Amino acid sequence: MSKQVQQLDRVIIRFAGDSGDGMQLTGDRFTAGTAEFGNDLSTFPNFPAEIRAPAGTLPGVSSFQLHFADHDILTPGDAPNVLVAMNPAALKANLGDLPRGADIIANTDEFTKRNLQKVGYAANPIEDGSLGEWRVHAVPLTSLTVKALEDLEISKKDAERSKNMFALGLLSWLYHRPTEHTIKFIETKFAKKPEIAKANITAFQAGWNYGETTESFSVSYEVKPAKLAPGLYRNISGNQALAYGLIAASVQSKLPLFLGSYPITPASDILHELSKHKRFGIKTFQAEDEIAGVGAALGASFGGALGVTTTSGPGVALKAETVGLAVMTELPLILVDVQRAGPSTGMPTKTEQTDLLMAMFGRNGESPVPIVAPRSPSDCFDATIEAARIAVKYRTPVYLLSDGYLANGSEPWRLPEIDELPDISTEFAVHNPDEEFLPYKRDPESLARPWAVPGTPGLEHRIGGIEKADGSGNISYDSNNHDLMVRLRQAKIDGIDVPDLEVDDETGDARVLVLGWGSTYGPIAAAVRRIRKSGGKVAQAHLRHLNPLPKNTGEVLKSYDKVLLPEINLGQLALLLRARFLVDIISYNRVRGLPFKAEELAGVIQDVIDND
Repeated sequence: MSKQVQQLDRVIIRFAGDSGDGMQLTGDRFTAGTAEFGNDLSTFPNFPAEIRAPAGTLPGVSSFQLHFADHDILTPGDAPNVLVAMNPAALKANLGDLPRGADIIANTDEFTKRNLQKVGYAANPIEDGSLGEWRVHAVPLTSLTVKALEDLEISKKDAERSKNMFALGLLSWLYHRPTEHTIKFIETKFAKKPEIAKANITAFQAGWNYGETTESFSVSYEVKPAKLAPGLYRNISGNQALAYGLIAASVQSKLPLFLGSYPITPASDILHELSKHKRFGIKTFQAEDEIAGVGAALGASFGGALGVTTTSGPGVALKAETVGLAVMTELPLILVDVQRAGPSTGMPTKTEQTDLLMAMFGRNGESPVPIVAPRSPSDCFDATIEAARIAVKYRTPVYLLSDGYLANGSEPWRLPEIDELPDISTEFAVHNPDEEFLPYKRDPESLARPWAVPGTPGLEHRIGGIEKADGSGNISYDSNNHDLMVRLRQAKIDGIDVPDLEVDDETGDARVLVLGWGSTYGPIAAAVRRIRKSGGKVAQAHLRHLNPLPKNTGEVLKSYDKVLLPEINLGQLALLLRARFLVDIISYNRVRGLPFKAEELAGVIQDVIDND
């Protein structure tokens, strides 16, 4: 008798296990199948902060959460409907997030006395009745995998490593995911190890067949494709989108791209991705340290390239002096800061929004720098092109503030048409024999100085970090000239053309505005949806440009009785807005290394509305 198929509008799955169990690969493959199927989706990979924590311990738990639906969604979801727990540590670390009635698929082979003791279980929770609030599916994933692979010429250890593919096959059956893409991926990944490829494919198919034949799962589920705007889509992570944005910025600016970078979590994938695209003229340089990376990038900009450096918070601190040099020399430079939990080494794999004030003020002297922040993984593409536009047009370093949540998360991205991309090309200075070249003579509109490629006859000029004389660029210690140059550099940044702040006020008479920046967009928007669905009135606005702010920012803030600003820091943007506009911002701050949950923010918004 065929099994029942139940229709769902959305599902949240979390794969969790030891950092050696392949949970990120499993989640990534399930996501690829989901994207191929046409669902809208959002993911949240959560890595251990330690490089290799002891196996079976709570610090070593790695998880991957995927939210997919037949409609537009904004976040990876607050709480999973299904938890795949590969060992007791994975169960204990994630059980608190599971709502009552959720499904737990537990790998019973790993619930040994030793593994239970490692995480403080006195008894086996699968057997002692303590999981009565949830629907538990006890599946011996490891032994089933080994049994399925017993005829193959591989070791028992290699067979056990394939248990994540068995779990992937089971979940693919349970939610009707396509299988061809995963099989092709395995064949490609292990092309040089055909026995390993065969083992993983066999384990994957065995997991599928287990779901089809076992009595443990009497129902499978189907989530229909989402109705997305017409176009060609692909699943993309924030770091991939940012890398592609840099390639597009190079093409659209007609400048060769140079990346000078030192590997650092969670920004390293940008360097890895760009190194694959030499056919676009991309040059990637893995420097010996953070200072060398940004120095090389600034040197490339001086030489007429689009100079880029990528890093996270600790690297920003080291790069600060060179960023000040870029401010003084007035050269284009893109500084990508994929923020993570600090201070110091902090929690390298966890997310925060705690570098805003460092990007704003973290240099000596009056050294203003524009700041742009993407709001979602796919938005990293557009935000990167915008950062490049500002850098090239205004001859300035620009901070692009992403974070770990955006960098590692993924969602569907509609590939833009080439003619949809902005033309951000610029012109280098040329020699005019009838006129003295003045390297600090400014464009009357942008206040940018000429970009003179070294070696161009007639355009010889001084360069360096000492104050420049207005116009001539000669070294100057004149006090009045210094005051003038400080004000000109500030005026250049203040005059950058940025779009007005758009407000989503559904009814037009909301009295509470929820403001956000960066990766808080998804949770805020999802929370606002919930409030409106329950009859509440609330407006939403989101800042992409943090310096300079949109010209109508003050007007927008003063148009509402109350302004709520959630941040994954202790109120950094709120501090700036209070000082600038004298508005009593209501801060909501959590610094847990995790993104906000929509349900959490909905409760905060409702409290603000109720107390209005």
